[in-house]
Amino acid sequence: MSRSPSFSVKSELSPKLDPESLRQWVVAFCIIRFDLEQGQLIEECYPSGCLTQDEELEIAYKSFPDSVSQHQNRSSIHDCMFFFRFRRQKKCKSSNVSSSEITEPDDRASSAQSRKEGLPKVLNIDSTNFSYMYGYVFNRQRHDERLKRGGEQKSVVILSQNPFSSVFRPLLQIMGPLYFDVGKKALEHIAAFVSLWPSPAPGRLMELPIGNAALKVNLPPAHCLPSESGAAFEEFASSMAPLLPTNQSVPQGLFHDSDIFGVFRGILLQLWVLWELLLIGEPILIIAPTPPQCCEAVAGLVSLVAPLLCSVDFRPYFTIHDPEFAHLNSLQDGDTFPPMLLGVTNVFFLKALRNIPHIVSVGSPAPNSNRLPIASRSTGRIPGRPDGFGLQQLSLKKFSPSSLLNAVKLRRDGPLCLMTEHKEAVWSTYSAITKPDTSILNRLIDAGLSPRVEESMSVVNNEILRRHFLELTTNFLAPFGPYLKATTPLEGTSPFVDPPPLPPFSTDEFLGNLSARGPGKFLMKRMKSNWLDLYRRFLRGPNFLPWFQRRRAVAEQEQQRLWRQARMKTDIQHFISKMTEIEIIDSFNVIERHLHGEIQEGSADSEATCEKLKGDLQAIFNVLPKDMQELLLMNPETARLLVS
Repeated sequence: MSRSPSFSVKSELSPKLDPESLRQWVVAFCIIRFDLEQGQLIEECYPSGCLTQDEELEIAYKSFPDSVSQHQNRSSIHDCMFFFRFRRQKKCKSSNVSSSEITEPDDRASSAQSRKEGLPKVLNIDSTNFSYMYGYVFNRQRHDERLKRGGEQKSVVILSQNPFSSVFRPLLQIMGPLYFDVGKKALEHIAAFVSLWPSPAPGRLMELPIGNAALKVNLPPAHCLPSESGAAFEEFASSMAPLLPTNQSVPQGLFHDSDIFGVFRGILLQLWVLWELLLIGEPILIIAPTPPQCCEAVAGLVSLVAPLLCSVDFRPYFTIHDPEFAHLNSLQDGDTFPPMLLGVTNVFFLKALRNIPHIVSVGSPAPNSNRLPIASRSTGRIPGRPDGFGLQQLSLKKFSPSSLLNAVKLRRDGPLCLMTEHKEAVWSTYSAITKPDTSILNRLIDAGLSPRVEESMSVVNNEILRRHFLELTTNFLAPFGPYLKATTPLEGTSPFVDPPPLPPFSTDEFLGNLSARGPGKFLMKRMKSNWLDLYRRFLRGPNFLPWFQRRRAVAEQEQQRLWRQARMKTDIQHFISKMTEIEIIDSFNVIERHLHGEIQEGSADSEATCEKLKGDLQAIFNVLPKDMQELLLMNPETARLLVS
């Protein structure tokens, strides 16, 4: 299955801009020029006035390849595409989602041990006052001997609060060259068409018209999107592990179009280590020769943990101008590095961020050429990689004495060896629990020597790898299922009561039960005997609470929906004769409360529900003792419901 958006010809007139509709997809379009005297300058920002001065400065710095990492290239034009992510202050943020507590045992010894281990005590709503914005960059470096320093640089940037790489990559491939052909009119033209798009529909295939073409793209599902992306809470509901999707074209996480095989092909055996590190929220530094390669690597790693909501602070392209760099650079020996996934191209970070425990080196320096092709939308393939890759060659390298010696030498030299020569490797003292699945590696197809064949085979290989890690993550999350399962009224029981709460979650109880019954056959075959340690670290890490919180809230809402549905289908007269007086009064209070909720909602569906609940309320009221009826009618709101 190809993940590349397809195009179909359509005849459209240039529309008028609808600012409100545009903001659903794009915050702004920017043109940024590198000035020799003043540095990075934003020439155009459309629509204007939507960014602060600090944001403009940060965006300008992130929109150009790091000069330290670039090789001298005397070609006429050099294009590349990459993206970045940065923090943005929220103007206002309030959460209306309530969630259940995650409690620890009450005894002091156990609580003290839990605090010592860093296990979660209470599941809190995230109260941070910032969100994230994404910048998708089309950068052009033009060589011209008539200009100062022999050339110029400009970047076309799309800013969005949405991590929709499957949309903005192909849009940039249209918009970038168009801007360099017709100038500012390209921004206005593209913005007007984007404002015609329907609202984003997470997890669905969408057709998005652009001029005489249309992008056909799959958006990532709502359950993996950050809350600031604007997805409705109802959209967060999704199938729970261990069920796997039967439709391979439906994405299950962020960056489903990333080229896992292409960017990690030199260190495929390390993918299982990297999956664990991201799962438990360990800080990782990814270094690559170019921004497209480090972005692809960061995106690829984030996609590995689908369908988990990734709450690690990932930065596809991180530079020394980032506001967080000063803090990270000031960390002393022994200080804990925050859970971040940083993609960089400047080898200076190897010394500046000396406390980061895990370093990954990927990619190959791009050769000099007349024009560097843009990474493929279908595979994100990085041009300039060595052609051909055979797993037979991988196996020989893995077990050959020279390969073993090289690995020992790389570990001994440490990541600072990248200061002199770029090599693909992983430096980490972490001992992985998950064993590499050689059966998956053996299924990968030799890309051959032809670029076209290589691209086609990369699509197949990416599907194999992504499917495997989706299954791995889904099975890892499966033991949490009982705490996230909505219940329906048992047959023969009244739905006119409050549904039971979801099972309370205790880390000690969960780990104890899991230790007794095991994680399941799928994981037992692929993990070492200390597999429970991975769950302990996951519970302490940054990914567990946000994911569990969202899943818990979705389950609670689903349970309310199921019980509401049961109340609509059930005739209350069948239960009234079997109820005690206390049960009748409790049912009256429950129905009255739900009736108020339906009235406040005011939807078309609520009208039918209100009529049904009013009838049920009246039926219960009629069997109450006279003194109780008189007492209830003293409440004006109750009396109004009964009269109406």
